[in-house]
Amino acid sequence: MTQPCIITVAITGSLPQKRDNPAVPITVAEQIESTHEAFEAGATLVHLHVRNDDGTATSSPERFAQVFDGIRKHCPGMIVQFSTGGRSGAGRERGAHLLLKPDMGSLATGSVNFPTRVYDNSPDLVEWLATEMREHGIKPEVEAFDLSMIFQAASLQQRGFIRGPLHVQFVMGIRNAMPVDREVLEFYVRTLQRLAPDATWTGAGIGRDQLTLARWSLELGGHCRTGMEDNVRLDRDTLAPSNAALVRQVAQLCAEHGRPVATAAQARRLLGLAAA
Repeated sequence: MTQPCIITVAITGSLPQKRDNPAVPITVAEQIESTHEAFEAGATLVHLHVRNDDGTATSSPERFAQVFDGIRKHCPGMIVQFSTGGRSGAGRERGAHLLLKPDMGSLATGSVNFPTRVYDNSPDLVEWLATEMREHGIKPEVEAFDLSMIFQAASLQQRGFIRGPLHVQFVMGIRNAMPVDREVLEFYVRTLQRLAPDATWTGAGIGRDQLTLARWSLELGGHCRTGMEDNVRLDRDTLAPSNAALVRQVAQLCAEHGRPVATAAQARRLLGLAAA
């Protein structure tokens, strides 16, 4: 049987604003509604950042709790993944919301250059975040921006900071970080399979490269990420009317590549998560 594809939707991130696309969800109510629409369109994993009402990023556990509760109510079985990214907090503040025990949490396993700053992930912070996730029963999604982060993820697993099979997201297309390159992606996948044969993985492309990575991931047996965190357009000339519209684009690609879209229950089994 052909492996189903898990579609992740990253609904808002920390940077896109209403001026970039009026459909970017900012408030708690907008985020819950946008996630629900994306869930109905086929997304079974939501990657969450939260915002203040003025659009600025925050790591507020209270804000995460409000969105989390709404998603659990309106999207039964959907996998909820909290971001621990550095744009909305510093140091251990980035993991304060893990006490809410989402299904998954993002874990960048090294530092990397972003367009205007260094995304700083020191070894002690990475190990602390991994420990918090382990203690709260949260599965990490390793965010790999370069090759070293794959090796670091395998090391964390070997040293007991990560339990169970790895799940890695390969991020391509951020300026000053890893460009979009098919041969590099294939090398990443082979390296992951060598270091962690039971690992699963997702491809994430930024901006116009979102669909490129989706196609490559479907062809190479991986999973797909879409959503307004990474890309606010359906194509060069058309703003996305919703996160659901971006999900439907990827679902259509799944059909074209003979990969069924994973249900929530299938996605949980593929990632080794408990049933909802």
